[in-house]
Amino acid sequence: MTFQINREEGLFQRQTLFDQARRVVVKVGSAVLTGENGLDPEVIGNLARQLSFLCKSGREVILVSSGAVSAGRRKLGLRDGGNGDLKVKQALAAVGQGLLMQAYEQRFQEYGQGVAQILLTHDDLSRRHRYLNIRNTILTLFQFGVLPIVNENDTVSVEELRLGDNDTLAAMITNMIEADMLILLSDVEGLYARDPAAGPENGGGDLVYTVAEITEEIREMAGYSKSAMGTGGMRSKIEAARMVAACGGSSFIGSGRTPDILKRLFSGEMTGTFFLPRPDRMKTRKHWIAHVLRPEGYLVLDAGACTALRERGKSLLPSGIREVRGDFDVGAPVHCLDENGTAVAAGLCNYAARDIDRIKGVKSSEIKTILGYKDSDVVIHRDNLMTLENDNRGSARR
Repeated sequence: MTFQINREEGLFQRQTLFDQARRVVVKVGSAVLTGENGLDPEVIGNLARQLSFLCKSGREVILVSSGAVSAGRRKLGLRDGGNGDLKVKQALAAVGQGLLMQAYEQRFQEYGQGVAQILLTHDDLSRRHRYLNIRNTILTLFQFGVLPIVNENDTVSVEELRLGDNDTLAAMITNMIEADMLILLSDVEGLYARDPAAGPENGGGDLVYTVAEITEEIREMAGYSKSAMGTGGMRSKIEAARMVAACGGSSFIGSGRTPDILKRLFSGEMTGTFFLPRPDRMKTRKHWIAHVLRPEGYLVLDAGACTALRERGKSLLPSGIREVRGDFDVGAPVHCLDENGTAVAAGLCNYAARDIDRIKGVKSSEIKTILGYKDSDVVIHRDNLMTLENDNRGSARR
């Protein structure tokens, strides 16, 4: 299996990256933080102790924490989260977020570590000036020696309650502040090559310790590692690791209930699953375009345009556009699709949908004649365009 690194080489690369990591994002899931009686004070205490240790070692640390909805559910004595009812989940988040931050504040105080709460929605991250302001706020908190605790603002987030899940949020924050490492703590030990429930005698188990590249084979393994609670699951964790790797960061997936898991990781113990960074680092602005912005429309391209974008890093010309889908304005984020509906690129448009529909399939020299003006020779400039991996994330059905 070529996606894996052998144990000896993997240990060396892991330890090197842990030693070099100066800025770290740690995400902890609901299944780790909560028990039968709500928030688990022992787990939160252990987490506060370990994160304080990392801060005192000279590292800058962010905690992305789930648990507000679960804490609210337990506080109100409900068995489920409202069966998918948005207003119930938002009410539970409103009850639970205060409990969550109170628990963190009390336990971090025991170790002399200051904390700050940051609640975000997708709208905050999709607007460039807000995105940069959030980044500046986090960096200023680092200067004050304060550990930011980030969660999605579930109470006011109206688009299905979600940025998606906190695994995705953690990856976005990691790339936003150009952190070196993302650590995803869950109630699973890591990624398994085969179903551990089958038992060793039937070929089950085999924890994957180090992943060099996230392939389709890796994605298929996600079904073998299931969390008891939370919205993310192993697939979203692998996607988060892929996003971070694209920007040159490394990621770890492991059990948040393992005693002193963070100290053990940074001391070189071989546990959990580690994802190596890609050598070709994506710029943070292009990551914002490709992974943070949601498309407001779609452009269907011919084969030649797809090749020019994917293989030659060219701008998108009107001549390569076959169809316009959606109604969007100048500057809107769009996804470019091939004729099979698979997303090949994401970018910011120089023209509105109605004007692109008029100039699609024509040469750039004809734009002014058709529209009466010409702001640009290209529909999307290569500086505002990022190619996407062929994983169907941006299909026309999205």
